Parts: sequence; structure tokens; C-alpha cells
Amino acid sequence: MALLADPDAPTEVARRLARTLSARLSDKSGQGRRFDVEVVSEPFTSGTEDPPTLMRRIMDRGSAENWDIVVALTDLPLHSHGRRLAVNLDHEHGLALLSLPSLGGLRLQTRARRAVEEAVLGLAGPQTTGSEGPPRSQPREKGTDDLRYVVGGPRGYLRVLVGMVRANRPWRLVPGLSKALAAALATGAVATVNSTVWSLAASLSTPRLVIAMAGSVAIMIGWLIVDAELWHRSADRSREAKQRARLYNASTVVTVGIGVLVCYVGLMVINWVWALFILNDQVFASATRNPLHAEEYLTLSWFVASVATVGGALGSGLESDEAIRAAAYSKREQERRRTLEDDHGDQSSK
Repeated sequence: MALLADPDAPTEVARRLARTLSARLSDKSGQGRRFDVEVVSEPFTSGTEDPPTLMRRIMDRGSAENWDIVVALTDLPLHSHGRRLAVNLDHEHGLALLSLPSLGGLRLQTRARRAVEEAVLGLAGPQTTGSEGPPRSQPREKGTDDLRYVVGGPRGYLRVLVGMVRANRPWRLVPGLSKALAAALATGAVATVNSTVWSLAASLSTPRLVIAMAGSVAIMIGWLIVDAELWHRSADRSREAKQRARLYNASTVVTVGIGVLVCYVGLMVINWVWALFILNDQVFASATRNPLHAEEYLTLSWFVASVATVGGALGSGLESDEAIRAAAYSKREQERRRTLEDDHGDQSSK
């Protein structure tokens, strides 16, 4: 059997699964059957998100390699009949298509393992074990697909959204904002020793500091999305295309937002340490008429982080878009499409 995985997160999940999957399947089958697991990483979803088309691709790939069972893993949210699709099983041809975001963002590896085991055992023979994976459906006649959907409503939408954000791995955005962080640190270093900034920080109430923080973070998020062209627009006006566009854009906003918030907290800590090192009690008190206590250090570093974040937004324009675009599903899909086109071009030139 083979685990056919899209590049990036699905491939990592598949490779971890392959370490123990063979032994676990052999034990659970109860028939003494041996499962040899092969991991194949390729962008099989390039250019389409239509489940029937993807199943045909998987079937063609499995036939070409003579795989008896193929489980395909993708980090794309799939839709069928207006509902979010979790698993598509084809018992006749021994195929399974699993959308990782349908498993949510918590305990992804464990849930993926259980979902894959259930799919393989279901394709290999009668299934009796339980699962914490996607919802199960009634058995189907041979030759028909077994579709399993995510729980509907806000709960299902949130589950898929969290899974998409997890697949995006927002922590990877932070190293990609090195120039923006450098601009923010420079802005913060200058602002921390500015007496006008001291007076402003001392005069701001907590609600105003919260508003300043929310405004600066929103500016940074908006600028990154606009500058890197992360907003997904679909020419297809169908219901499923609109659902996908909403999920893509929501996951992009949340992913970029998490990355920006991590940067904001880091700036706040650095500004606080810098203030502890550089500020003088007497000079600060003479400028603000307030003694320099712990509260003043916190307030100043908080306000300076907001100011520095706006400065970092300007510096983000110097960044390469590659790291930022990795946070958007639409851009990753374009990369897959270009990879597939390059592969076809190389093969045709030979």
C-alpha cells in the first residue's frame, strides 16, 4: 500500500505514520496480513480541488504503480455536495482521500493515524474497530464511494479552520519577517529613549493601550496580506468555491494574525529589557512627573511595541513574499501548480 501525500505538512504526517503503520495494521487486521507501506510525496492536488477528479488521479497513480491500497493525504479543505468532506473511500479500487484539516488542529498526528488505520482496514476487509477520526457512514455497496463529512454548522467550520491554520504552521511566518522585525526593533529602540513617548505612555489608560495594540496589529496584518497579495479571489461563483474562498481567507487572517501577535509579544519583551537597561529614574520623573516603577516599565514597553509594530509594517515591504505567502493556501496551490508544470516541461524536453 502507499501513502500518497501532498508536499509540506501532509508529507511530514505521512512519514511519521509510516514508521509504525505497517506493524499496527498487521496487528489490527487479525488475519496475519502484512502491510508494506510506501510514502510518495507529490502535488497530486495541483490545479483542482474537485474530489471526483482527485479520486481519478489517485486511481491512475495506484494503477501505474500496482498499489493494492492508496491513501492520499492533503491539507486542502474539500467539499462535496455543499458539505465539508473529511474522507472519500472507494472500496472497489482500494482508494482513500483524507483531508487533514477535517481532523482539527489538536492531536493531529494521533487523529491522522487513527483515520488512516480505519480507512486501510475498511478497504482491506471488514472494519470492527472504533475511531476518533472523521464521522463514520453506513457501509456502501461495492463500486460506490463512501463519503464521510465533517460535522456541520459553526462547530464543523471552526474545526476545519483550526486544522487549516495548523497546516499553515503560523510560527514559520516569524523568521520570514526578519526585515520587518529589524525595522520594528530600530523603531522601538529610538522610541524607548524619547521623552515625548514617555509622556504619552504615562498618560494613556489601559483601554487606550489595548486599542493602540489592536490597531497596530490590524495594520500589520492588513499590510502583509495586501502587500503579499494573500487575499484569495475565485473566478468560480459556485457555492463550494465561495466556501473555499471564505475558508482560505479566514485561515490566512488567523495565520498571519498569530505570527504578528508572536512578533508583538517578542517586541514588548525586548523593549521592556531595553527600558530596564537604559532608563534613568530621575530623567524619567522630570519628564513625566511620575516615578519610574514596574508599572511604568510595562506601560512604556507596551506602548512602544505598538509604535514599533507600525514601523515594522513599513519594513515588511522589503521582505521576500515567499515566506509570507506560505501562510496562504491559494499561494501554496500556485506553487504546486508551477512545480507540476515544471515537471511536465522537463519530461517533454527529454
